[in-house]
Amino acid sequence: MAVATDGQLVGTVLAVQANFYKVQLDQDDREIDPAHLPILLCTRRTRLKKIGQQVMVGDRVVVEEPDWAGRRGAIAEVLPRTGQLDRPAIANVNQIMLVFAVADPPLEAYQLSRFLVKAESTGWDVVLCLNKSDLISAEEQQEISDRLLAWGYQPLFISVQNQINLDQVITHLSHKTTVIAGPSGVGKSSLINALIPDINLRVGEVSGKLARGRHTTRHVELFELPDGGLLADTPGFNQPDLDAQPEELVYYFPEVRKLLEVNHCRFSDCLHRDEPDCAVQGNWERYEHYLEFLEEAIARQTQLNQQTDPESTLKLKTKRKGQSKYEPKLESKKYRRVSRKTQLQALQDLYQDSEE
Repeated sequence: MAVATDGQLVGTVLAVQANFYKVQLDQDDREIDPAHLPILLCTRRTRLKKIGQQVMVGDRVVVEEPDWAGRRGAIAEVLPRTGQLDRPAIANVNQIMLVFAVADPPLEAYQLSRFLVKAESTGWDVVLCLNKSDLISAEEQQEISDRLLAWGYQPLFISVQNQINLDQVITHLSHKTTVIAGPSGVGKSSLINALIPDINLRVGEVSGKLARGRHTTRHVELFELPDGGLLADTPGFNQPDLDAQPEELVYYFPEVRKLLEVNHCRFSDCLHRDEPDCAVQGNWERYEHYLEFLEEAIARQTQLNQQTDPESTLKLKTKRKGQSKYEPKLESKKYRRVSRKTQLQALQDLYQDSEE
């Protein structure tokens, strides 16, 4: 085990549940079998809690006072992170592997585009795997490949059930820490089960009514790959949140990112919505996606500004089907309905005044 100083140990947080942290300690020069590295169930020192230091899956931590018999320890320090993702909460990742299905459930361009933008916003490398490729023809596969190449991605077609191209997946994952993400029911848990024997993650089925998968993963956890590297399974979700700044959003689309490196817009704060001398034209497939995501980013930024500016004259009103819009606040009290309690108190005061 790797010793830091004063007998302290260094390891990686594999999972977080409640106030306990599953930590895998590093290997030292004695060539311990990586498959049998000590794993301790740790708590967090009160000092870290007082200073607000969060401990995330993927964190490199210093462990004190190991109890080898009870497999317990205490996290005393969180080492500097190379990067982090807040939703799901995970640190020190090298890349994101998005897993989608080309059939059962069918591939949805808008949903895929949303996941890709979210992945690009992390700044990490993005690997795109398309599962269940055995369910479509070679012509359909080529059509999907050509379409995604125009988006700026080289998809990896796989089939977990038929063991197609899983060796290529292993090559991408080797000696890296990877977050695997994607909507529910596309085969993420099945893929991890195939890559890591005896892990036995629970696999869900696709809902026949909605053509969507059921959630099977409940929390983030890192798993060690046989050939080296760590793989983080994440809870499945169908619509990831986009928290990009409006002016940065366009750079999360590879098909226009290279264009903007060569050609520049007239205005430095251009949002690429028909502004004069804009270098981004609407002749690319995902332009409509960009405009919709941009409106969402602007609405989010407006809401954040409103929260930091209590004198704002706008309020966010959510309508049916999740649609939201901003409306003027009614600042004057004359527009507000008086409560029944206030009305009764006023009547009592009036009655007392008349008695006097």
